[in-house]
Amino acid sequence: MVSILFLSRVCVNMKCRLSPPWLAIRLGLFVILAPGAFASTVITNIAAIPRLTIASEVGVDNQIQYVTDAAGTNWVTLTNLVVTQTPYQFVDATAPTYPPRFYRVLVPAGPTNMVVIPAGTLAMGDSFGEGLSSELPVHTVSVSAVYMDRYEVTLGRWNEVVQWAETNGYFFDFGGQGRASDHPVQSVTWYDAVKWCNARSEREGRVAAYYVDGALTTVYRSGKLAPMVNWTNGFRLPTEAEWEKAARGSAAGRRFPWADADTIMHARANYFSRATDVYDVSPTSGFHPGYAVGDEPYTSPVGAFPANSAGLYDMAGNVAEWCWDWYDGYSSESQSDPHGPSIGSDRILRGGGYGSSGWECRVARRQSLMPDYRGDLKTGIGFRCVLPR
Repeated sequence: MVSILFLSRVCVNMKCRLSPPWLAIRLGLFVILAPGAFASTVITNIAAIPRLTIASEVGVDNQIQYVTDAAGTNWVTLTNLVVTQTPYQFVDATAPTYPPRFYRVLVPAGPTNMVVIPAGTLAMGDSFGEGLSSELPVHTVSVSAVYMDRYEVTLGRWNEVVQWAETNGYFFDFGGQGRASDHPVQSVTWYDAVKWCNARSEREGRVAAYYVDGALTTVYRSGKLAPMVNWTNGFRLPTEAEWEKAARGSAAGRRFPWADADTIMHARANYFSRATDVYDVSPTSGFHPGYAVGDEPYTSPVGAFPANSAGLYDMAGNVAEWCWDWYDGYSSESQSDPHGPSIGSDRILRGGGYGSSGWECRVARRQSLMPDYRGDLKTGIGFRCVLPR
């Protein structure tokens, strides 16, 4: 656990960002930074009625605490929250006039390069009425909190895990390809993506998510099958509902993963721009000019474009992403943590790739392919993982 401690009730319009030594005095205000402090989480303003302005990384947990003694003992937790925008304000409505309170923000150490997707509900489907019938009806879905990879799985990360896996009982039917180590892995089958999730779990000492038997005793490491799932452990593919909630972030009812516009352009995503989509306002057309160099694939390094409001990158374009679910039509009924149908022929993909149009990159857009389909270097199919929280 890492933490930053700000011991003050009256730090008004002052930026409290310090470096070691970890105990310092500035204008009579005690500011303590714990070793290994998360330097991007700071309290910048505490008003007379404690209204804390806190800058932190989107998608991480913040635990706000206080004490009434400057020695910093007996900390009391006011709230635990997931940062959805930065900076944000927190009002301590319970604070008495006396004694004064001293505050700190704890940032628990979560999985590396993963963000928290908070539990909540979403209106899932095409609210614009411009997609296919498979995107309707719009229906209410409740989703539990998960961690999700901030970036699509890169070729470099893929190779690291595969190297370990192949000496620990795993067999991948095709493996993965990619343009460079910091680009997303692609040309990956659904089966290989699922096995890779298990290998990542076991390599990190976690319980695997996918099994070949209903008793969840034999870890899925080879072959092509529809595995049983331990939903409470291990890295796995997101469900379609988890993916759409994460893609939307705080941008409910939007066409794309960003919250400030319902248009798309090459400044926002790596996709194939075409003038026939009225909401495609890119001044450049076709493949992204910054990455359509040499031979395909025309992927971009992960994180090359701005993140969405949940702190996730490339939720539109670059490579399409496998989800857990078998494909089927939507129900109009409200659902809680849906896992999709129990049988099917095609698995869901979301997000679109570098060769996808703006229409295909919409948040509501659904694509499905047979799980053993991998395409080639011109087919941008990859994935990212989630982890139960």
